[in-house]
This record gives sequence, structure tokens and C-alpha cells, in this order.
Amino acid sequence: MDSYFDDNSMLRRVHREFAVALSGPRALLMQAAHPVAFEGFFAHTGALDEPYERLARTAAVMNTIAFGSRAEADRATRRVRVMHSKVRGELKRPAGRFPAGTRFAADDPELLLWVLASLVDSALVFYDKYVASLSEPERDAYWQDYRVIGRLFGLKDSEMPVDIRDFDDYMQDMLTGSDLFVTSAARELALQIVMRPPVGLAKRPVLEVVNFITVGLLPVKLRRQFGLSWDPLRSLMLRGGAEYAKRVLVPLAPERLRFVSGARAR
Repeated sequence: MDSYFDDNSMLRRVHREFAVALSGPRALLMQAAHPVAFEGFFAHTGALDEPYERLARTAAVMNTIAFGSRAEADRATRRVRVMHSKVRGELKRPAGRFPAGTRFAADDPELLLWVLASLVDSALVFYDKYVASLSEPERDAYWQDYRVIGRLFGLKDSEMPVDIRDFDDYMQDMLTGSDLFVTSAARELALQIVMRPPVGLAKRPVLEVVNFITVGLLPVKLRRQFGLSWDPLRSLMLRGGAEYAKRVLVPLAPERLRFVSGARAR
């Protein structure tokens, strides 16, 4: 099959892992921490009322890009670009450094880069914590694969970090700068995801574990802005669980439990 990526690509190596698929809620909260991106990608599109549906749609598109054919990936991303081209508006009230009236568009390169960077950063954090540590060349190869994805969503090469060091600098600038500001509406989204997920009682224990990990692996600044509680004991529990998974559970898990369905189907 003619695909953008093959089984030797870092993108497939990372995204075949079920543990990495669990990084979605963290990425979602990071995206929502940018008040202009929040308006463009959540509140303005109705995704605020269905965060898990947004996660499912994002996961389906990314799975198609990673494991499907070029034609399938092109169709999926073309639909997303058309949808993005229709999302226009302005902030109704000030948020952080952004005044009321600040205009937004879902295909704005700066906003789109933050959305994609949140996915990248979250995937790398979860892979490092629960699967294996990556060398800098491996991390760079992963980012180079993601630059291909950026192009599919309409970003130019000049609008994306050149390499993984450039990407790390970008993330550092975003997390220490003034662009990120969690609004009350974004905080409500966090409560929906972490405290009131739309699942039955049978699945609730598993989701509680995922949400515990999500909160623990959020950047400290954002976790505090979202108003999510954390303490040293929880940090120890998170670290111990991650080490056990990385050393024992993941290496010994059969493929049907370790890998996502798109990777197993190949």
C-alpha cells in the first residue's frame, strides 16, 4: 500500500502503542489552554459540548494518516482543511494577553501549529514514560514525520520548527510565555474530561486511571491554571506505575493488548 509512512518510520513506531493513544486527553487540555485556539477549535465548533467526540475524530484522522494509504490520508485531511476554512470569529471577552475582538481562524498557522505541537509533545511524553526512552535522533525523526503531517493540514515548512531542538525551544517558549491562559470555559472543559467523563460505571475505574495520568503529566503551569489538584504522593504513585509499566507490563504485553488496531491490522 502506498502510504506516507512505513513500518520503519518513527511515527508508526510511536503511534502503534496503545499507551500513546492514551495521551489524547492531555493534548486536548493543552490545546484548550490557548484562549484563541480554544475559541477556534472548541467553543466555535461545538466541540466544547463533546470533547470525547473530538478526541475520537482526531484519533481517527491520525490513525488514517499513520496507517492508511496516501489517498485515504489526503481525503481525511482535505475534509479537515475544508472545515477549518469555515471557522472564523473573534474573542467576545479578553483572555490573558488577548483583548476582546481578537480575531481567530482555525487555519491560522500559529494556532494550527499549537494544536499539532500539543499532540506531538503529549505523544512523546507518554511514549517516554510508559514505553521506552527515545534518543535525540529518534525524537527528531518523529518530528520530521510530523512535519509531513503538518503539510497535510496546510502548514508550510517555514511555519514549523526545523528540527526537534527547534521544537523543544518552541514548546519551552509557549509554556513560559504569555500566550497560554486557561479561561473559565476551558477550565469547565477540563472538569468534563477529568471529573465527569461520559462513560458507564463499568469503564469508570480504567478512565479514572487515565485521568490520573493526564493530570500528573500536564505541565505544572497548566495544571495549576486548570485548577487540578496534585501532590508529592500522587507524583510518587505516578512515577512508580510508569516504571512498572515501562519495565514489565508493556514489554510482556501481547500485541493485541499493546498495539492499536490500525497497527495490528497490518
